[in-house]
Amino acid sequence: MQKTALITGGAGFIGSHLCDYLLNKDFKVICVDNLITGSLENIKHISKGDLIYLNYNITEPIEIKENIDYIFHLASPASPIDYLRLPIQTLKVGAMGTHNILELAKAKRAKILLASTSEVYGDPKINPQDEDYWGHVNPIGPRGVYDEAKRFAEAITMAYQRQQGVGTYIVRIFNTYGPRMKKKDGRAVPSFICQSIEKKDITVFGDGSQTRSFCFISDMVEGIYKLINSYYHLPINVGNPEEMTILELAKKIIHLSGSRSKIVFQDMPVDDPKVRRPDIKKAVEILDWKPKTSIEKGLTKTINWFREKINRE
Repeated sequence: MQKTALITGGAGFIGSHLCDYLLNKDFKVICVDNLITGSLENIKHISKGDLIYLNYNITEPIEIKENIDYIFHLASPASPIDYLRLPIQTLKVGAMGTHNILELAKAKRAKILLASTSEVYGDPKINPQDEDYWGHVNPIGPRGVYDEAKRFAEAITMAYQRQQGVGTYIVRIFNTYGPRMKKKDGRAVPSFICQSIEKKDITVFGDGSQTRSFCFISDMVEGIYKLINSYYHLPINVGNPEEMTILELAKKIIHLSGSRSKIVFQDMPVDDPKVRRPDIKKAVEILDWKPKTSIEKGLTKTINWFREKINRE
């Protein structure tokens, strides 16, 4: 029988790619998104008969008539610009929204996957970060609205698993990139690509020595799907363990895009992590997953997508 999956935040960057992935596996997909940061542009290519779209704010209790087999809870502002602009909404969707979706999963006896984040590790004191590390987070700093929302979401998800018997899964998503990212969301990859295509200076925070690791969207979606079909209920890191500095990323994008943009430096944002790199031993051992897409291949696809988008505007 055809299975049904509900995706909160399904019109967002990762959510829309997950819609595609599940539809290709013959799922019936219910996409729930109030478009506070998502966009119908991300799902307009999907035939209406294949996908049910609901414009709904999940901080309100939600009822769904259909049977549901899987729930992927991705709803939340996720980029620095968005969660700094929407601090209350970010906290509410992490707390109230997660509670409402867990109640739905309980009622429907559905598996539910929480999209958590590497931000639960804050500005880490260890590198790489494994799942046993408790993090180094400033709960009252500007980034705390996102960090603590996700840390609470993990706590309530585990409570429903332990006390209510709900089949829960938690993925800690590290930096992910690819087509359908927003041009102006404060993240390095879309910012650098758009600046290079538009022949603007590329703005690097600090001296560019802070590190990140970048996972292409198709690899991330595959990891998410493998996790919800596993036996493992504790958090698992999914991301690319290949680390690079932000300055190296900027130079690579300039090269791959054929740009002549200059690199300029700006002050570091408050509480910006100095390092970010996942330990993915558990993902490899438990999920038989690791990223397949090289940074050069992934960035080239992303640059081409943004170039087409900018040319249409």
